[in-house]
Amino acid sequence: MSEIETSQQLSSEQREALLTILQTRFEQHMHRHPGLTWANVQARLEAHPQKLWSLQAMESTGGEPDVVGYDQATGAYIFYDCAAESPSGRRNVCYDRAGQLSRKENRPEHNAVDMAAALGVELLTEAQYRELQTLGEFDTKTSSWLQTPAAIRALGGAIFGDRRYDHVFIYHNGAQSYYAARGFRGVLQV
Repeated sequence: MSEIETSQQLSSEQREALLTILQTRFEQHMHRHPGLTWANVQARLEAHPQKLWSLQAMESTGGEPDVVGYDQATGAYIFYDCAAESPSGRRNVCYDRAGQLSRKENRPEHNAVDMAAALGVELLTEAQYRELQTLGEFDTKTSSWLQTPAAIRALGGAIFGDRRYDHVFIYHNGAQSYYAARGFRGVLQV
């Protein structure tokens, strides 16, 4: 994560490389965003260059961000992490700082909530995660922490999702738990 923490500015070369990656992914997965055009997405990205840093952070941590929707009320394009498995650079983390600090031993270096904030994104909600799963098969070998309702978190729990047996499951764990195969997926509106 140190690579993404150092600067929130992209060089012109990084910007062009990222736009090429995003355009290629956009064109390869048109089923994720029917009716949308890359030219409009690119224009929006160029009008909001500060969001490129977050997209680069999503990309560099293995998220493979792609457009999954458009908010007509705000004009924003919605990006989700669309990597087949939970992003590799964001795994092995507790749910949040309280969960992380409650571990007496074997405390992981990071937690999902703080990492998401550092990336400039939010964790997917359960509804967003289920929506993502309609666009393909995600987390068939991994799992992803999800935004947890306050009532569950107040009792010490946190929720995560995965796809097994051709079904999307939402489970719970203690917020202090972490696993090599569990990370988190982010959402960014541009």
